[in-house]
Amino acid sequence: MKKAFLLAVILFISVVSTACINNFAVQELNNKAKDFMDKGDYASAIERLKSSVDLDGSIFETRYNLAVAYTKAEDYANAVQAYNDAIKLNPDFADAYYSLAVCEENLAKDIISGDVIVNDDDTIIKASEVQQEEVDSESVLELNSGNNKLSDNSKKMLTSLLNNSISDYRLYLDKNGSNDDKEYIEDKVKELEMLFAKYTVK
Repeated sequence: MKKAFLLAVILFISVVSTACINNFAVQELNNKAKDFMDKGDYASAIERLKSSVDLDGSIFETRYNLAVAYTKAEDYANAVQAYNDAIKLNPDFADAYYSLAVCEENLAKDIISGDVIVNDDDTIIKASEVQQEEVDSESVLELNSGNNKLSDNSKKMLTSLLNNSISDYRLYLDKNGSNDDKEYIEDKVKELEMLFAKYTVK
């Protein structure tokens, strides 16, 4: 299933103003993370940004950058959490809602395609990394049967992600001052509503 892509390049908000960040260590971690991002080393960028968040979790740019790094690494489950954390700090930043919606949509499509498995405790594991002992028996059956049969837990997570993605795309439209991409987003919402209906039919 085709993944959703961002309309424009994901913004990597540079944290360059020391007026915003009084902690030199946080500033250095953010700068190093940006260097890693520019080189495509998302794992190292994520580690630096997680350390930066540990030092000061109140900086929007750091939380947003962490979400971007997870997105680039295609770790959509962690990206969703990181975007939600960033939005709590700055609920008016429209692009965060768009990026969040894309990650929710991509994670939902990964569940449908069988690229990820949802365990009973709602943990998500990439199918390519699954060891038999890591997943519950229902998820093993789901893995072995391909994407035709989703577990109840997977369906629940899937419909929640689709519903959230629809909502976040709409929030993006509400908060975005420009209507350049309105038609595209409205089409995307219709597509996700149809997918949502398909997986909520009993």
